[in-house]
Amino acid sequence: MYYIGIDLGTSSVKLLLMDGSGVIHRTVSREYPLEFPQPGWSQQSPQDWKAAVLDGLKELTQDCDKTQIAGIGCGGQMHGLVILDEQDNVIRPAILWNDGRTAKQVDYLNETIGRDKLSAYTANIAFAGFTAPKLLWVRENEPENFGKITKIMLPKDYVNYILTGVHCCDYSDASGMLLLDVEHKCWSKEMLDLCGISEGQMPKLFESYEVVGTLKPEIAALLDFPETVKVCAGAGDNAAAAVGTGVVGEGGCNISLGTSGTVFISSKKFSVDPNNALHAFAHADGGYHLMGCMLSAASCNKWLMEDIFKTSDYAAEQALITEDKLGENHVYFLPYLMGERSPINDVSARGTFTGMTMDTTRADLTQAVLEGVAYAIRDSVEVAKSLGIEIHTSMLCGGGAKSPLWRKILANVLNIRLTIPVSEQGPGMGGAMLAMVACGEYGSVQEVVDRLVSVAQTVNPDPSLAAKYEKRYQQFRKIYPACKKLFAEFAKE
Repeated sequence: MYYIGIDLGTSSVKLLLMDGSGVIHRTVSREYPLEFPQPGWSQQSPQDWKAAVLDGLKELTQDCDKTQIAGIGCGGQMHGLVILDEQDNVIRPAILWNDGRTAKQVDYLNETIGRDKLSAYTANIAFAGFTAPKLLWVRENEPENFGKITKIMLPKDYVNYILTGVHCCDYSDASGMLLLDVEHKCWSKEMLDLCGISEGQMPKLFESYEVVGTLKPEIAALLDFPETVKVCAGAGDNAAAAVGTGVVGEGGCNISLGTSGTVFISSKKFSVDPNNALHAFAHADGGYHLMGCMLSAASCNKWLMEDIFKTSDYAAEQALITEDKLGENHVYFLPYLMGERSPINDVSARGTFTGMTMDTTRADLTQAVLEGVAYAIRDSVEVAKSLGIEIHTSMLCGGGAKSPLWRKILANVLNIRLTIPVSEQGPGMGGAMLAMVACGEYGSVQEVVDRLVSVAQTVNPDPSLAAKYEKRYQQFRKIYPACKKLFAEFAKE
């Protein structure tokens, strides 16, 4: 049987066709536009997702026996606010995870309502990217739109709705809304009341590997798929990617160098970071996880290469960074191009180069960006350490993980072993694996992981280089505190 995984990303959707033994038969992708109507704002049209997914599904399956398609699972960008009216029409463009317009609402939630209450209600505090502050923003700034809301959804849930007609959400994705009681896996009445919405406006909750429905007849006819194709609830992109890299159960770690950067630590038991620097979310395997998320990771390198250097030859730029330069760079980069979430939670933070001199080279700037992202990832790892969590090994995924240089830098900045999976297809692979469980191909998420995930390569830190990076990291961590007041001042202009 065939299983389809959908990775609904920020700039494109990636789809893969996999059989029950884990062989990937085909992948396709479709891009769609991002809107930045004001500085720090980021939104997207859900109709573009619909068009891209349906068109991509047609190409993905054009040469296969479609009668053998059993299930579909979607992993998607988290936190985005999708609102539908009583006819299930999209009311306004989706406000995305990396949107920073909600600073006022975040302050209200954290300072007026209070972090302690929020943590008690949801296990988390407010971050600008979360969904609840976006709802408050719409209520305050677009009251007419707010009054039309009949259903509130997340991006990948809108895709599932298009396929099945079911308003659904899984626990992992719902955890990032600041509307879910994560520990008890139910909507938080206190948070719904705070936002002025009812439980009836929220989607039905499922475990990620549960079936939410089958294809609508008109969708099945459009795609020439059997109407019996099952659609599972799927997961938020990081939880889906963790499934795809085998990070389930107790004590696993996955680091993602995608558009955003994440440190994902799985657990069978619910726990909370007392300082709320790490998010406490449900996991796609039925358990829980702690996660640190930085808003700009591989996107920082893309910005430098394509927007500043005007090149798409990333490898050529990195080839200039020779072995002797590692751990010796005096230029530092703060990777806060869209503000920052974990662990500083500062929408006003901005990117900076520090330490440049007349002999600073193009290669120095490239190296500073790669290192700056690695240092910011370490910030979240340091929080995990403070909670008594020891990380000696981590899986590594995401577009940035394809760079041997970046892998080496990250392994030595973190001073841990990094393992690269044989098949690195991110949330799409995790989505397909969840669909396999939903369809009964495997009995559990742990079973499908044990059968299908294997390691292709291991990157070990070098003690002498790790020592050099330890010194550089201690310098790096002084930069943001020194700039924090300036960032806040500049944000007022």
